[in-house]
Amino acid sequence: MRFTLLTEGRRVMGSAAPEPDLAAAGYVESEWMLSGTADSYRALETPADGHWQVEPADQAPYATRLVVRRPAVSSGTAVVEWLNVSSGEDASPDWTYLAEEIVRRGHTYVGVSAQHVGVEGGTATVTTAGPQSRGLKGRRSPRYQALSHPGDAYCYGIFTDALRAVRGGEGPFEGLSIDRVIAVGESQSAYALTTYINAVQPLTRAAEAFLVHSRGGAPLPLGEPGVAIALNKVRYAEPVLLREDNEVPMLVVQTETDLLSPRINYLPARQPDGPFLRVWEVAGTSHADRWQVGDYEQFLGCPDPINTGQQVYVLRAALRALETWLVDGTAAPTAQRLEVDGDHYQTDELGNTLGGVRTPCVAAAVTTLSGFAAPEASVICSLFGRTLPIAPEVLAARYTDAQDYLQQYEAATDAAIAGGFVCPEDRDTVLAEAQPALLS
Repeated sequence: MRFTLLTEGRRVMGSAAPEPDLAAAGYVESEWMLSGTADSYRALETPADGHWQVEPADQAPYATRLVVRRPAVSSGTAVVEWLNVSSGEDASPDWTYLAEEIVRRGHTYVGVSAQHVGVEGGTATVTTAGPQSRGLKGRRSPRYQALSHPGDAYCYGIFTDALRAVRGGEGPFEGLSIDRVIAVGESQSAYALTTYINAVQPLTRAAEAFLVHSRGGAPLPLGEPGVAIALNKVRYAEPVLLREDNEVPMLVVQTETDLLSPRINYLPARQPDGPFLRVWEVAGTSHADRWQVGDYEQFLGCPDPINTGQQVYVLRAALRALETWLVDGTAAPTAQRLEVDGDHYQTDELGNTLGGVRTPCVAAAVTTLSGFAAPEASVICSLFGRTLPIAPEVLAARYTDAQDYLQQYEAATDAAIAGGFVCPEDRDTVLAEAQPALLS
């Protein structure tokens, strides 16, 4: 593997959500070209229990992009995100959710341009016939013109090289002490991590843990040379479990949308916790939400306000739990599952789903938070759920007054922290999200 510095000291991937001040925290952001030769894989057996048998097929040269955010003092943990390409461009949704936790803990962050469309451009894959994206090479910046992706048959091999590079001590990682590598990915990238866990991790052992965020029931295919994986075909594939014989911690975080949406359909792949697996299904959350897009919500054109649930705090706690699991062997906490009745959720008197990880905004609710948008919503809006008001008389029957609500909300916050589903450092921020004005 070889490294070439592309740029340093400038933001190369923005976020609509509030982000930590990297410079003030002693972080340096840089962008690198990683080049080498990547393996592809041939499937021998792909059973539904996830115990796949694959073998290396062939190799191809590649040159891809890494986004590196390096701390002044390393915690010893690296968080390596498989960048998401469902829009046709590289995006870092899990950096958006996890940035605060990454920076306050002193973790190293690496975003990997693992997939063909993110580098070479092509048809966006969030819909069957999306717009043509430019990819990195389609931008005017000359620094990307030397990139070359041989097709998504090699995306798993490219990601393996990136995982190994973090601990190699060269290029952006020179002099950086890394003891633990946690692979993370959301949505399409979680589909990819499902395949990686089942097919590639047993051969490479390149990651010490996985945070799989909003996976679908089906895995991402092993891909073909020269082309991108067509995500729209994945929804028709057979569901698969995660294999657990890798003996590395795996934490799966799922939203309401993920389980029952026909486009994602995780429910058939639901599986019990195991020695190395925890599944957290979070009530009142959607596949994407307002934290992720911020004020850009206005451009989505959704018929209702989008979901304002608190999955961001659960995701931070999930990363903390994986770090703890690796450092001292204390396994992540178990969580109850969302209560499903056939093709719908069981709900409380306020319309919020029962069961699951219960953040304060559903445990002491003043709105109805759903993972599902209105039936007439667009494909994009269907991923963002909705937030609906609750009639004043219904709230009056639930809470004596605003003070009663605030007491219940604070108790729910402390219960979530005690359960390991919210980090103690986030307590004040979570408390500030209470909405007593709705009881006035």
